[in-house]
Amino acid sequence: MVNRGVIQVMEGRHCFAHLTIEENLMTGAYTRKDGKAAVAETLEKVYNYFPRLKTRRGSQAAYTSGGEQQMCAIGRALMANPKMVLLDEPSMGPGRRRSSRRCSRS
Repeated sequence: MVNRGVIQVMEGRHCFAHLTIEENLMTGAYTRKDGKAAVAETLEKVYNYFPRLKTRRGSQAAYTSGGEQQMCAIGRALMANPKMVLLDEPSMGPGRRRSSRRCSRS
């Protein structure tokens, strides 16, 4: 499904606890074949959607808040540059108003 452009973000903030926020985000780009520059551009886009992740990018995911872990899980999905993202309970972590504003495509 990933190669077809569909990514699912499961309920429960699934992050790799031992990896940093940025390492978690980069795992989302694992299947991309469009080059490092495109991946770097998407990473900046994720940081624009979720500025808190940029300030916490060197922190181990296990030591971040539930909202930050949810943003990380959504950001990791966006790193695959998908055509469609399926979100299961996206408002579990971040504030409901913030998550709907941040995740809309521009």
